[in-house]
This record gives sequence, structure tokens and C-alpha cells, in this order.
Amino acid sequence: MLKLSIILFLSLTPTLDARDGGNVVFGSFGTTGPSFEWKMRLTDSVKPLLYDLLIHPNLTSLNFTGTVQIHLEVQRETKHIFLHSKNLHISKAFILGSRHPHHLVVRESELYEQIALFCEGFTFTRGNHIIQLHFSANLSDSFHGFYKGSYTTRSGEVRSLASTQFEPTHARAAFPCFDEPSFKANFSIRIRREPRHISISNMPKLKTVELADGVLEDKYDVSVKMSTYLVAFIICDFLSISKRSQHGVEVISVYTVPEKISQAEYALNTAVTLLDFYDDYFEIPYPLPKQDLAAIPDFQSGAMENWGLTTYRESGLLFDPERSSTSDKLGITKVIGHELAHQWFGNLVTMHWWNDLWLNEGFAKFMEFLSIDITYPELQVNDYFLEKCFTAMGVDSLRSSHPISTPVENPAEIREMFDDVSYQKGACVLNMLRDFLTPEVFKMGIIRYLKKHSYQNTVNAHLWYSLTNVSCDLDAGRLKAAGFCSDRKSRTSASKWYMEDDLNVKALMDTWTLQEGFPMITVEVKGREVRLKQERYLKGADPSKNSSFLWQVPLTYITSSSRSVQRFLLKTRKDVLYLPMEVEWIKFNVDMRGYYMVHYEDGGWDPLIRQLQHNHTVFSGNDRASLIHNIFQLVSIGKVPLDKALSLSVYLRHEVEVMPVTQAFSELVPLYKLMEKRNMAVLEHKLKGFLVHLFQGLIDAQQWSDEGSVAERVLRNYLLLFACVRRYAPCVRTAQELFHKWKDADGEMRLPADVRLVVYTEGARTEEGWDFLLEKYLHTMYPSEKAQIKAALSYSPLAHKLHWLLERALKGDMLKTHELPSLLISVSKNPKSYKMAWDFLKSNWQELVKKFDLGTSSISRMVVGVTNQYSTKEMLNEVRLFFSSLQDDMGARLRSVQQALENIEENIRWMEKNTPLLTEWLNIHSELLQILQKQEDICA
Repeated sequence: MLKLSIILFLSLTPTLDARDGGNVVFGSFGTTGPSFEWKMRLTDSVKPLLYDLLIHPNLTSLNFTGTVQIHLEVQRETKHIFLHSKNLHISKAFILGSRHPHHLVVRESELYEQIALFCEGFTFTRGNHIIQLHFSANLSDSFHGFYKGSYTTRSGEVRSLASTQFEPTHARAAFPCFDEPSFKANFSIRIRREPRHISISNMPKLKTVELADGVLEDKYDVSVKMSTYLVAFIICDFLSISKRSQHGVEVISVYTVPEKISQAEYALNTAVTLLDFYDDYFEIPYPLPKQDLAAIPDFQSGAMENWGLTTYRESGLLFDPERSSTSDKLGITKVIGHELAHQWFGNLVTMHWWNDLWLNEGFAKFMEFLSIDITYPELQVNDYFLEKCFTAMGVDSLRSSHPISTPVENPAEIREMFDDVSYQKGACVLNMLRDFLTPEVFKMGIIRYLKKHSYQNTVNAHLWYSLTNVSCDLDAGRLKAAGFCSDRKSRTSASKWYMEDDLNVKALMDTWTLQEGFPMITVEVKGREVRLKQERYLKGADPSKNSSFLWQVPLTYITSSSRSVQRFLLKTRKDVLYLPMEVEWIKFNVDMRGYYMVHYEDGGWDPLIRQLQHNHTVFSGNDRASLIHNIFQLVSIGKVPLDKALSLSVYLRHEVEVMPVTQAFSELVPLYKLMEKRNMAVLEHKLKGFLVHLFQGLIDAQQWSDEGSVAERVLRNYLLLFACVRRYAPCVRTAQELFHKWKDADGEMRLPADVRLVVYTEGARTEEGWDFLLEKYLHTMYPSEKAQIKAALSYSPLAHKLHWLLERALKGDMLKTHELPSLLISVSKNPKSYKMAWDFLKSNWQELVKKFDLGTSSISRMVVGVTNQYSTKEMLNEVRLFFSSLQDDMGARLRSVQQALENIEENIRWMEKNTPLLTEWLNIHSELLQILQKQEDICA
């Protein structure tokens, strides 16, 4: 009788809107029901086994309804089931039984994004149960969850679509679920749609049935066991092209809007090649029968690795041989390599919790370079790996950095993990580990790791165990019970490192993953004796406060007497190594394979500088780039005077390789950018003039064509853009001529793809040229062309145009809103509009947080990117005041805010200390450089 009264009462009770202390209550137990102890993490005593999910979006009313049956395994008797739900209207909830279903009461915690299911007098006993929930919601107007999108055809028609982005914590906004990576389950998905649309999901479609009112229902095959954040579905009118892989993946397809399908072929061929490569490399067949790649018109991140349905920005997937540049091809290939690596690292084997996100992202970033170096050697991808390590070091040198593996709890903290530390530093320490173990041992170790933990969740230690055991197998010929090698005498020549103790990968790598920052290795040479010291490299702090930091550092070095790479494992704060003979110079961190900085004390920099000036090719391009990076970064902490770093840079007059040149720009251009925002016109122009003279020979040698290797073509774009922005007359003249010809031909004349950005940027300097470029932007169907025009428009000196551009991007009508973060950062670098960018960020902060979500990389990039060239106390106070005025839930405590403030503080210190020395040095050397250039011209 009691159960009957409960069911009757439920049927008469309003389904929503009784609120109790932030909790939404459904059913009969409003304020009298049980109290709950909500926790941020779900209990592991209830686990999902299978989701039977039905989704029915309406692309006219922009909402959706759904039903989910979740098959559960209850491991401990409980009266309540907790799972995730966010902004979903749940109209019905049942537990299905053999005779009659029990109606469940639903109580919601908005703070924890969870619901609790219970029924008075009912206990979920140990064993298997099925719960069924009916729900509805609006399609999200952000870029996460189940969100709406649109695109415009050539004829101006606006068409709608709906797509998903669930990583990291947004599956709960599309259907009630156990939305943590460790709760892996199978998914059976059905999608209802209108006949004018198609649907795509993780698995192949089994059948389509027609329902009442002409609605179609697509049923998909049951998925492999996977985490909720990898579920995906798209409802759209896309077209596709397909191929079969050599290794037997039945269908590999690329989906795009219909008018862009001709740009899908390169991505398709690349996906086939890379999927086969990973099959071979990991020795584990791709486990799904299909792999789709979809280009989404509205997409916040670069791409997403949903299992069997990877999604991308259009500019990250679509390629046209006539219009796309070499940089476009390189970028597209890398992002496909990254997402397909995730099908193994991340999807097949998944981190247990988001604190170890780097196990997904660091590996995928590392594998994108490794895979492309092997499959597409002509792209010379290794030329660009170094830049990832330098980028990571820039973040990792601040007090606000964090360990690669960091405790996180709430969604905002989780989203902040998607940063340069997880991606770039993760990849760099893996590259260092590979060099340490040898590529063969490293590969065997990760294969063992993947095979052992397939369809499971892991922590750091699982990977270290697999790698250590492989090393033991090779070196000792047997596997020790403790998992570590013990017989040093039996080591093979593969173990090239000096180690007093047994190999313990976990002990070594814990020093790199469980503490933030990285070491600075100080080198002092006394005859044959090389004294080594390690301490944390940290900007703006008392070095004595870093005494607790200690790494196991795999050092590599070459000397003036031997280019053979020598190795030494530094495990203590100080140590000494002995050379077989005295040398003129010693260079540590060969090819920058290690994630550490090197300082050559007691005059140790001088012979390296002399060698660069005499014959720089003695060092590899990566070694030259790392020397440039290290010496200028050491200026920041007072270890090296600025004039010594500038003296090293003079050798660049003879440099032709992409990494040293671009790294020199990365170190020197920010200096005059600081001056642009301090009204230091005289010094600013002297420094710009010095840079133009430094690279004038290389600039003059550039052709306005698409000829040459990939590295030469990338460098060409970089140099010519710099030269024209700096108003170097020969560059400006050629760019203006090409723009006028292109404009007179109404944009129909083909410009070389690798210099097109330079030409567009010159054209955008005038009102007429800017308006013409905008018109072409609005009508082009080529994402690469759109990206270049957008960049050129943002470089314009026309401040009123830039303000209009930002407003349109925020509105999202003429420019896609997902373009706003990069656009805002670009505008902030413009000397005519840097304050405009900051004012825009402040005045639209609430809308930006709503659109891009607190803690995301988009928000972080805008905060740091807009402010990182300020160098005055006034701007420091203004930035600090704005963010301190916010509530915590609006971003006051974001890590990116702390990074922004630290960057400004560092800029202030740098300018106050180094401006007089820079002025003096430029006064002397600018004239000298011009004399040297004239002498070389005469000799030539």
C-alpha cells in the first residue's frame, strides 16, 4: 500500500522547480527527504556497465530530449545512487525490475553537478540493476556539452547542426552519467533526426528506422568499454569521403560541410597512413571497425579524440593544395597524428583521474612528432619539437607552475590541467626518457604498458613499472620480483648512463612529474674536472627558497675535442665528472633532448660564443637554438649580463636554419614589444633596426614563391612578415605590388601560399585594403585562407577596425566566436591597440567566461596573452585590481591570473635592470653591424 501511494503521489507531483538550498528536488521528498553528504568524487561502490542512450535533438527549437537506461553493478548495498547531471530537466526516473518499476526521487546538487536517486523503503542490493531516466535540455550556446552550431553556404543560407564536446566534464550536460574517466562502460546509442540530416557517432550505424511524423532513428553498434568524455554524436548535413586502411580498418572517413568536401582528401590520406603506423608501432590493432574525422564549423579547442569519431576545427583538418600553406599542412598533419595517437593513449588506456591528464596529452603530443617524423619525413617536424619545450619552460619557470601530476577536484581545476605543462612539458620529459632508456627500450615499455592495461585506467606508476621491467629484461636477462634491475655487471651496451644505483624509472621520473619546475645545471670547468650543480630555475624568487628541489637529470654533453655524445646521470645536488683531456669548450644538453637549462659559470660562455662566431655549424641547429634560449633566459635571473647574450646573437648574421632564427626572434622581439607599451620610441627603433640589420642578408635572400623545403618555406613566411611589419623597404615594396595585383584581379590571382599572409598584412594597412580583405574573408570557403586574412586584419594599424572586429567576433555573426581568443591576443600585440584588447577583456569578462568556460585554455590564453607585454607598475596594479575584484567562481583564483601577474612583475624587473645596458650596447653595436654588413656586401 505504501509503494502504491508513493507512485500515485509521484504522478501528481510537479517534476521540477522545488528548490532547497541550491538542491533541485523531484518527487515526493522535498524538504522531508533524507539529507545527503555530497562529495566532489563519486563513490566507486556503484559502477556503470552499459548505457542504452536515446537522443532526439530539434535543430529548429534548439533543444533535445533523451532517455537513458544505465545498467549498474552495485558492489555495496546502498539506499542512494549518485551520478552526474548538469542543467538537465529530468522528468522521470525509475529502477526497472522484473515485475513493476520503482519510481525514483531525484535530488540535485547544482554545486556538485550531481543527482541522487532514491526511493523510500527501497535498497539497492549488491548485484546488477537498471535505472531509467527521461530528460530534456536546451542545446548549449557554448562550445561544450551538446551544443548548437551553424555554417553559411556560398549563397548565404545559414544551416544548423548539433555536435558534442564532452572532455573533460561535459557529458553530464548531455545525459545523466557517471562522468569520471575511471567509470568505463559500453554505450548503445540511438539518435533521432529529420530526413534532411545525418547523424554520426563513435560506432558504425547498424540500421535506420522511420518513426511517426517522418522522424528517422539511427541505431549504432555497442561501443567498446570507454569513458564518458569520449562519447560523441553529431547531427548535421555533412558529406564524407572514405577509404579502407591497409591494416583492415573497414572505413576511415572525413566529414565536412558539403561545399568543403573537396578539401578533405589530404586529411583522409593522412589518417589512413597514421592509423596504419600506430597499428604497427604499438603492436595493437586499432580496435574499432571505423574511424571518422569531422570538421566542425564551431569548435573551441583544436581537436578532440572521441573514440572512432575525432572532431576538429575546420582549419585543423581541411587542406587545399592551391591555397593552403606549408605551415597549414604541417599543422593539419600534426593534429591528426595527435588525435589518432589518443585512440591508444587515452582511449584504450585512460588515466584514472584528471591529475594524470599528462598520461593522455603528453604522450599524444610526443607521439604526434614521433609518428610524423617517420611517416612524413619531408615535413621535417623535429625542427619544431624544441619550441614546445621552450614554451613549457616559460610557464614552468614561474611560481604559479604546477607538477605534471597535480591533485585536482572540481571542474574548473580539471580544465586548468589542459595547459602547456600537461601537453608540452609532458612531451618533453617523455622525449628525455626515451633518450635515456634508448628508443628500443622505450618502445617496448610502452607496448607492454598498453597491452597490460587495455580498456583500463592507470596512474603514473603503471607506466614506470612497465618501462623499468623492460629495461631489466634487456639488461639482466630476467625480471626481478621487485621490478627493478639488480645485476649491474650484466648490463648491455644499451645502458649508456653512469649510474651508481640500480635502474629505477619510477624514482627518476617522480622527480619530473611530482614536483613543479625544472633544474638549472651550473657547469664549471677546471682543467679536466667538470663541477656540476643543480638548482631550480625560477624567475622572481630568492634562489635559497628552492633548496628542496632535486631532480635526477640525464645529462648529455659534447666537447671541442669530441662530438660523440657522452652521458652522465646527475642524482645529487652537486657532483663532478672527469674528462679524458682538457677541452676548449663543453656543451651540455645535446640537441636539447633534456628538459633543463644550462649555465656555464666562470667564463664558460665565452668559448661557446667564440665558436659560434668562428664556425657555428659545429653545433647542430637545435644546439644553437638551445644556446640562444638558455643565455637570454639566464639574463632574466641575473646569471648572465645582457651584453654577453647580445654578443652571442651577433653570429646570427650567418644563420640560415629555422630553429635558431625563430628562437632568436622569440628572445629579442618581446624586448621591443615591452618598449612599444612604454613609449620608448628611440630605444625601440634602435632595437628594431638592429634586428633588421642582423637578418638583412637572410631576408634579402628570400624568394616570393612556394619553392624550397618545408623548413625553408616556413622560415620564408616568418622572415618576410617580420621585415614588412618592420617597414623594411624592399619587402614593403614587393608586398604592396603583389597586393594591388591581387586586388585588381578581384582576388582571383593566385598568390604563393607561403607569402600570402605577408601580402594580406600589407594590404590591411589601408581602409580600402582592409575592407576588401574582410569581404574576401566573409565569402571564402577555404579555412586556411580565412585564418590568414583574419590574422592580417588584426595586424592592421587601423584601431577602429580592430575594435569592430572584436565586437563582431564576440557576437559571432560575421566572425565565429571560437576565433575570438586568438583574435584578441593578436590585437593585444598590435602597438596601436594593446590597451583596447585589455579593456575589451575586462568589459566582456562575464560573457567570455560564460562562452568559453572558467579554467579552459581559451580563457587562460586570453588572460596571459593580452597582458604579457605590460611592464609598468601602473598596468600591474590595474590587472591585479581587476582580477581581485572578481568572485572565486568568476576567476579570481585562476592559475592563469597568477601567471599574468608574475609575467608583468618579471617584465618590470627586466626593464629596470637592463634598459641602460641595452641602450649602451645598441649605441655601440648597431653602427658596427652596419659596417660589417657593408664589408660583406663588398666581398660578395
